[in-house]
Formats: sequence, structure tokens, C-alpha cells
Amino acid sequence: MLSDIEIAESCKMKDIREIAKKLGLKEDDLELYGKYKAKINLKKVNPKSKLILVTAINPTASGEGKTTVSIGLADGMSKLGKKACLALREPSLGPVFGIKGGAAGGGYAQVVPMSDINLHFTGDLHAITAANNLLCAMIDNHLLRGNALKIKQVYFRRCMDMNDRSLRDITIRNSAGAMKGCVSYDRAEGFEITAASEVMAILCLATDLTDLKKRIGNIVVGVNENGDYVRARDLHADGAMTTLLKDAIKPNLVQTLEGTPAIVHGGPFANIAHGCNSVRATYTAMTLADYTVTEAGFGADLGAEKFLDTKCRIAGIQPDCVVVVATVKALKLHGGADKTTLSEENVTALKAGLPNLLKHVENIKNVYKKPVVVAMNRFATDTEAEINAVLNACAAAGATAVFTDVFLKGGEGGKELAKTVIAECEKPSELNFAYNLNDGIVKKVEDIVKNIYGGDGAEFSGEALEKIAEMEKKSITGLPVIIAKTQYSLSDDAKKLARPTGFKIKVRDIIYKGGAGFVVAVAGEIMLMPGLSKVPSAEHIDIDGNGKITGLS
Repeated sequence: MLSDIEIAESCKMKDIREIAKKLGLKEDDLELYGKYKAKINLKKVNPKSKLILVTAINPTASGEGKTTVSIGLADGMSKLGKKACLALREPSLGPVFGIKGGAAGGGYAQVVPMSDINLHFTGDLHAITAANNLLCAMIDNHLLRGNALKIKQVYFRRCMDMNDRSLRDITIRNSAGAMKGCVSYDRAEGFEITAASEVMAILCLATDLTDLKKRIGNIVVGVNENGDYVRARDLHADGAMTTLLKDAIKPNLVQTLEGTPAIVHGGPFANIAHGCNSVRATYTAMTLADYTVTEAGFGADLGAEKFLDTKCRIAGIQPDCVVVVATVKALKLHGGADKTTLSEENVTALKAGLPNLLKHVENIKNVYKKPVVVAMNRFATDTEAEINAVLNACAAAGATAVFTDVFLKGGEGGKELAKTVIAECEKPSELNFAYNLNDGIVKKVEDIVKNIYGGDGAEFSGEALEKIAEMEKKSITGLPVIIAKTQYSLSDDAKKLARPTGFKIKVRDIIYKGGAGFVVAVAGEIMLMPGLSKVPSAEHIDIDGNGKITGLS
């Protein structure tokens, strides 16, 4: 079979203006980036379409194909004559050149132009990086030139869109040289990956330029000698930062291999950030289509929880159906199977791993009170006994499971899933939440652990408790909580697979994101700046003298 990039480059793409017409957009609504990409500049939105959230089990080394299923589902809906639109996240260069690869789908369920989307695309992530680091430069310039705001401690950190563990903790040497009235100093600093930055979160939660500027102004850069927060607007940085983001805030329009419209915008990770594409992109898709298919990163304990408990609250939306993606191979890995034998029938390991899938299904049905469909990415090695084991277990849990062939067949392989999802969307439901927004931070974290992860609660470090007390003293309450933890387990221990019980997560830090409007609880060993693997994907990506790219997936 052809590689993903070979399939993508063999596709005859339609002019992006043709794709826009499918959504009722005119050329005046577009800002063209060549023939196959455009920014959408919609003046008014009226979100009204059915909304489908695609999520997954806790990821494994075999891969689950959540984005592939999202794309195949939207193409399947298009084949059924429905007006469908995708709303996906933009890839980060970190995973593209790291271990995970790109985020444009796979096989015959991809968004294109694939190489552009996976690389620089329309420059959104670069603009976010620049805006973030402009604020950092202004902070250090302010400190160097007398520190009129009496900043005692800096919280805000630099970022870059690449995996580089060597930048996690660094020392800045700010030298005044011969400048009068300036004092040289050293201070501890560090980088986050752009996908985990607060500026990324702000761009994805802002509804318009005015809201974007307000949120940027609210960024907490540190505390002063009186213990008061110092914000970006105190440094007069909000105007310049927003100016850098004036184009990045506009959603990007591309297409699937089959010509289904796809809005790809914003790219926060779900393990260390809130894991959802932009509110603007979702609003736009829901305004222009009858069915909007969106996804949230990693497993449902991370991306879906943050989509439902945070994004839905902030944006005032809710899904009509949730799709949980899994594979037989991944479930066998959760059940303890050796990764070298995944192509062999192993119903015992499959049944041992099924509780991971069923926990996510239970959460959607019983906690969030939403219709749920299980989408099983089919492999040729899936046996009848394994398929029946999944179908029976899901039926017993009150969910329909559909085996899809979107990787090999595109929209044709997604038609059965599309029919099932469309039917579920007609069932009336009202979104419930995993925690009460008005409870304290400790209670909200523990409710997520108990209700979503299936654990016994949380243990907080002294530093985390001090920061919570600091926030409460300043009457900062009623904010959503984003838990940063490993994606591989329902717990904060990546080795605890399937459905662990009897655990508590260990919260080592609390970060107040004043501009984004949420609180981050950092749990376990998770890092906000990933590192490269021993053999990163970058070693296999190449380009020839004619510009032909290989190794990109």
C-alpha cells in the first residue's frame, strides 16, 4: 500500500473556492493562501448544526486512528448526502518530527494538502510562538530597566514549537552592559512547547479580536513585592501581541481527499493543555454545515473531559453524540499482550483490555449523559472471535460498536458509522458535567479523578497547596480545571493500563492561566516540554531536489 504522503500527493485537490461553495461561503469570505488553503473571515456566526465529538481510549503504541476516523466519518456523511464539515486541530512540529507523526489522518482518510498542514501551514503556530516570546522579551526588558512594577517572581515562560528537553530548565543572563540605570541579573527560566502555551489556549478560546486582546491582557506574568499578580496589560504588551495574532485567529479551510470541507485551526495538546481546536473554528463549522465532526486529543479522560467540562462551558455548546475510537490491537495491548504478537488472535488479552474502553463509554453515558458510539478501526488481522467479543461487550454496556474501514476505503468505509452516528444525534440529551464549577480547586480535581479516571482522589504537594491558597486569597474562583497528566493511563502512572483502581493522582504544581481562564493541575511525571525519542521521526523525513517529501506521516 502507498504511504500516507504518497496517497495525499496522488490526490487531485479541488480549488479551495469550490470547497468554500459547499459551505455557502463566497470568495469575499476567504483570504486565499494559494489554491488549496484559505482563512475564513466570517463576520457573524450562528452555531446550529449537530455536533459530533470524536475521542478515544487511552492511546497505545499501536495507534488508534482518532483523526482518521473523524475524517472518514465526515466523508461518510458526505457520501450519504449530508452537509458535513470537519473542525480539527493543527499539528505541532514537535510530534511531527518526534515520535507521534503528523495529525492529518491516514490512508484514504486524510486532510490535504497534507505536507503543508503538517509543516508550516498558514503560520498560526509561528505567530503564537512569536506573541508568547514577545511578552517574555518585554518582561526581561522591564526587569533590566529598573523594574518599575516591582516584579518579584516571573511565572510566564518562553515557548517553541519543537520537542527539546534541554530547554525545560535554563538560566537567563540578562546583561545591562554600559546602559545607565540598568542592572544585570541571572534568573531561572524554561520553555514550554507552543501547544502547551497559554497563548495557544487563549487563541483557541477567544471568540473575536476584542476577546483575544482582553484575554491576552489578563495573562499573569508573575507577582510583585506585595504579592499581587502582574499581568501582560501592566507591561502594555497586549496590543502588540494581539497584532501578531490578527491573522492567526482566523480559521483555516482545507479539504479531505474526497472534497469534504475541513476547518483546521488551533493545536493545544490534550495531555498538557486543553486539547481542543478553536472555538472560532467550531462556531464557524456549526454555522455553515448541518453536521460538524470535531475531535479532542488523546483518550477521553483527557481531551473529551476538557472539551466537555471546559470548552463546552466557555463556548456554550454541547455534542449531540460522542464517538469513542479503539482498535482490537490497542485493547490487547491494554490487556497485557506483547506488542510483537498483536496480529495473532488473543481473546483473553482483548477481554482484559476491554475495561479501558468500557470505562470511557460509561463516562460519556453516565457522567456526561450523552449518546455514545464505539468506532473500531478494523485491521485485516481482527478475527471473528475478537470482533464478537467487542460487539458483545459494548452492547452489554449500552453502546453500539461499529467496525470501520476508513483507512483503506475512505468515506465508503465510514458510511455505516455515519448512519449510526446520525441516528444517535437525533436522541435528545442534555450535557451534565464531571464537577461543579463553583467548588474549590481541590474538590474539582478530586471529582475528575473519581468520576472520570476511576481513582480515589488526589494528593497535593505543598507548593500546589500554597498556590491554591494564593488564588483563593485573591478571590479567584469558579474556573475550570485542566489536569496535565500522562495520556497512556487513566491514572498518572503510564504503566497502569486497562482500568486501574485504588490510585490517587499526585498534583505537584498548580498554574493559574488568567488569560485562558482556567487552572492547570500538573500531575505525575508529565512535562510541559516534551523530548525527542531515541530515533525521532525527523531522521526518516527527507526531501529531494524536486521538492518531493518522503517519510512524513
